[in-house]
Parts: sequence; structure tokens; C-alpha cells
Amino acid sequence: MLSESHADILFVGMGVPKQEIFVYENMQKYQIPVSISVGATIDFIAGEQKRAPKWMTDHGLEWFFRFTQEPKRMFKRYFVDDMKIFKLAWRYRKNAEPNNK
Repeated sequence: MLSESHADILFVGMGVPKQEIFVYENMQKYQIPVSISVGATIDFIAGEQKRAPKWMTDHGLEWFFRFTQEPKRMFKRYFVDDMKIFKLAWRYRKNAEPNNK
């Protein structure tokens, strides 16, 4: 159905990480040039999900606001899965440092 649409842009709102996995595994099949993962954007626009106060957004704390709204659902995403990036950054930094022998 997606291939037959001949669309130029596909907005995917399945939630993280389902939408990213869907796009990665299917983009060659559906041949739509641009795929955009919109996550909770649709919920925000529809008024189903409350946005963080402006001061939190301005200071990079929207993730924390979302965590306080849905701690059970967001805990693994923010405090388990996202911590992997720190390990990768640490490993990259160690490998990038010149060898001081």
C-alpha cells in the first residue's frame, strides 16, 4: 500500500523504537524518499499528551517532564536504554585519545 501511494514523505508515529525499526527495515520496500519518525508529536498536537512547561523545554528538561508523567513507561527508555550512549561515548573517547607511551 505504501509503495503504491507514490508519496514523497512518510510520517511514522509508532513510538520509539518501533518507528525507527520499521523505517530501517522497510524503507527499501516502500521506496518513499523521506521518512520522518514523529513519535509523540501527533499526541501533542491532538492534545492527548501534555507538553512540558516552556522553562523546562528551554533548559533541555522535557524528557524529565515526560518521565514524571509516565514513569513506568519511560523509565527503561531514559534510564536503561539511553545510558548505552554514555558507554559508547566513553569507549569512543578512550579509543580516540593518543597513546601516551
